[in-house]
Amino acid sequence: MHVLFIPKWYPGRQDPQLGDFLRKQAEAASSYVKMSVLVIEAVEDNDLQETVETTKDLWELRIPYRHNRNPIGVMRKLINLRRYLRAANRGQQRIWQERGKPDLTHAYIMTRPALVAWLFSRKFRIPYIIGEQSSEYLDGTIEKKSATYLAASHFFFRRAKGVTAVSSFLGDQLIKLGFTAKYDVAPNVIPGLDRPLPPRVKPGQFLMVADLVDKTKNVSGVLNALHIARQTEPGLRLSVIGDGPDRDTLQKLAASKGLSRSVAFLGRLPNTGVLDHMATVSAVIINSRVETFSVVTGEALAQGKPVIATRCGGPMAFVEPGNGILIDIDDDNALAQAMIKITHDAESYDPIKIRAGLSERFSPSVVGETLAKIYTKALND
Repeated sequence: MHVLFIPKWYPGRQDPQLGDFLRKQAEAASSYVKMSVLVIEAVEDNDLQETVETTKDLWELRIPYRHNRNPIGVMRKLINLRRYLRAANRGQQRIWQERGKPDLTHAYIMTRPALVAWLFSRKFRIPYIIGEQSSEYLDGTIEKKSATYLAASHFFFRRAKGVTAVSSFLGDQLIKLGFTAKYDVAPNVIPGLDRPLPPRVKPGQFLMVADLVDKTKNVSGVLNALHIARQTEPGLRLSVIGDGPDRDTLQKLAASKGLSRSVAFLGRLPNTGVLDHMATVSAVIINSRVETFSVVTGEALAQGKPVIATRCGGPMAFVEPGNGILIDIDDDNALAQAMIKITHDAESYDPIKIRAGLSERFSPSVVGETLAKIYTKALND
């Protein structure tokens, strides 16, 4: 079976971390099906060279196009859409020539990949499925989209041969919003399951891994909670991996609360660097307002680290009394108390037990086999 994977998010030279979880899904599936990835990438420079990368069984074609900066919004979108579709057409011709015509398209994240998949289905009679991981279906963003966007989304969803959601939490919301009547869960791969469990470390060393977009990730709430918790446990420390538009504001907030020596902003790190640093802390915090899956939660548990997470969607499928603490969203006091409790109870969290069970649900082989079954079902329906 030959599957064409068209993601909206994918690691690239603009952002090497963007959509890394989608790449891991494609890598996992490539062990079971012939997988060709078409990455259509907007770039700001004049480097429009097409590139092909092959990693094990995964074949990736990257087609860049120059991003237009017209100050008139409608004109900018139309020009960029035209350039995107031209890039998609070039990619189609090359894939057909070098890899052969696909049997199925997996369009990942609305709406441009779905548009291309639909056009291919009309021109070449290739069925498609839609994959979703976006939090916009959960945080109210989707309701604010234009009528044109919503109509297009419903149009593409209705004509898809299947829908994948990264979690049942997201899938149920897609049904509730009327985009689909059914879905299959295609979870993300949890990195680090093949690593040796790191040794225990001194309690009170916390880590947060997140894009520094405070509206979604609520990093400021973690800083507030740390300030509160340190009144009882002055030895608590926090490392923050990630970057984003709110970094300066968050660093100033940490300084204003006297936390400059207790909080380290480490910037973006590759996944191996994240896992390396995760091995040096005692617990991980996910304080998001919404998460469709939360790879970070899985990564922490895979390293045997207990987590404190909000009831924001994705982490609720992972966290239970034996591996962490769930708290309400936007409750800084509850987070502070959880930080104190998980520090005091550090010996009760068994790293071996924390990791147990993740491999049965989130290893590359399990995720790859799950996707292969979804693809087969879509072709047979």
